[in-house]
Amino acid sequence: MRDLLPPAVEGRAAMKKWGFIAMHAAVAATFIFLLQRFSLNASLESSLLWALTFAVCAAGLAYKQSNR
Repeated sequence: MRDLLPPAVEGRAAMKKWGFIAMHAAVAATFIFLLQRFSLNASLESSLLWALTFAVCAAGLAYKQSNR
C-alpha cells in the first residue's frame, strides 16, 4: 500500500508518527515527574532524572509500536 502513496502523503504520515512518539514521551515524563515530586516528595533532581528516564523509555516503546 505504501508504494501507491505519493511522497507527500508518506511525509505527513511520518511527521504524524513522530508527533505521537513525542507526545507519548512528554505525557510519560510529566506524569512521573508529578508523581515523584508531589506524591512521593522526591527532590527536584531525582524527579527530573526519573522523568527523563521514563520519557526515553516511553519514546522507545511508542517507536517500536508504531513500526509494527
